[in-house]
Amino acid sequence: MQKRLKATMSATANSGWAKPAVTHATAMQKRLKATMIATANSGWAEPAVTHATAMQKRLKATTIAAALQKKLMATMIAAASSMLTMQSTAQAATPPAAAAPLPMLHAEGTRWVDAQGRPATLRGTNLGNWLINEFWMMELDKAGPVDDQCKLEATFDQRFGYAERERLFGVLRDNWITQRDWDLMRRHGLNVVRLPFIYSVIEDEKKPRTLRADAWRYLDDAIAQAERRGMYVVLDLHGAVGSQGHEHHSGCANRNRFWSVPDYQARTEWLWQQIATRYRDRSAVAGYSVLNEPWGTTPENMAAVVRRLYTAIRAVDPNHVIILPGHVKNGIESYGRPAEQGLRNVAFEIHPYPGHFGWGMPGLKVHKDWLTCAPGEGDTVCKWDERMRRLDAPLFLGEVQPWALMGQRLGGQVARASFDTYAKYGWAATAWSWKVVTQAGGQGDGKWGFVTNAPGAKVPAIDFATAPKADIENLFRSFGTQPYELHQPLLDALTTASPRDIRDIHGN
Repeated sequence: MQKRLKATMSATANSGWAKPAVTHATAMQKRLKATMIATANSGWAEPAVTHATAMQKRLKATTIAAALQKKLMATMIAAASSMLTMQSTAQAATPPAAAAPLPMLHAEGTRWVDAQGRPATLRGTNLGNWLINEFWMMELDKAGPVDDQCKLEATFDQRFGYAERERLFGVLRDNWITQRDWDLMRRHGLNVVRLPFIYSVIEDEKKPRTLRADAWRYLDDAIAQAERRGMYVVLDLHGAVGSQGHEHHSGCANRNRFWSVPDYQARTEWLWQQIATRYRDRSAVAGYSVLNEPWGTTPENMAAVVRRLYTAIRAVDPNHVIILPGHVKNGIESYGRPAEQGLRNVAFEIHPYPGHFGWGMPGLKVHKDWLTCAPGEGDTVCKWDERMRRLDAPLFLGEVQPWALMGQRLGGQVARASFDTYAKYGWAATAWSWKVVTQAGGQGDGKWGFVTNAPGAKVPAIDFATAPKADIENLFRSFGTQPYELHQPLLDALTTASPRDIRDIHGN
């Protein structure tokens, strides 16, 4: 750019208009550069080109000779292009150019592979609390009586009406995950995201078997954002109509009506057909996780319902991996060997949480036992490897948490060792979760998120049943702009440290 600018200045001097032209060009260049930097910092690079065009039109109105105008305009456009390129590299908020299409993934034996049969190592995160809410991830689960998504929807309906409820949820979703999150995910070396969503993001809850007017807004955007960064997306039905589990993370705590109402199951078949029809040719979609953590039924009934979901998808999409849940006891065994049951191109999903939910205490020992196949009755990767070899199918660890609450340095090391171990077996793994915020902020001894709100960027303890609407909206908007604190040792371990063996890590 400097060489082009020098040549333009020299030509201008020879034309007899050197001094005024140089002064005018220099001033406009400075203004253009400032505009580019300010624009890129705002996260929107494209308006800079528009602004450059406007400035060029104004330049035409000056008394500079026509030849000089053409040369200067060319220089400014080149400068704008150069600055946009530099800023997109330097500024995390600037969206990258579209990447080449990702190869379609499929299951081959016990591994995930690409279209050429090359092993695919998938390491990523979940976008929890975005398209289905989990109040603990905002530390609002004890702030009042509203503590799951169904209660929040009902509260907003009663207080503000359905239309305003939908608008407020839109504000929350537009701010929980933004451009900076996608850029930071790639900075962490992640290449896959699991996208949990509730059915009503797509299906009109007031008109069953009807798509919402904006049915594909968030899924389309997530897939596009990931694809631009060379990342895959696993679409995860986290909350089916009627709720497939007892807990809050299916949308409605203690409801669990999915298994007893045949129409809910039929609507879920319809929903997956809509999804598969839309994305059957999108190679950035790694697979369909058809039902998150099913609970409240027998393994045999779970397998029968999931087979119907499989059949519904395969009727329209022969391409994508279909991920079968096994959350109920011995659930994976209930499907039988896929090849013998007519189940093609499938993987199985588990959510191992060493150190949490009754599986020991957070710390090195419980993870070391899990990853090094300690003798005894406890679960280990060796036992799962044997099981998957017997079933001849790959494994998807849809939720793992290998760093929280054990100190940041140790947590980063254990996380790296965990991901490296899973890759050795050919398993895909996505950590729960990308973002968790608290009232006080800060990572402390290791929050559940790759990122959290920085100390001082506090989250108010809002009671949605009584808080003014303006306060609720301000809270939702703040999620898009609040400063982050990264889990720096985790970032370093995933991106700069050498591969780790859990046996070489020492600590508590």
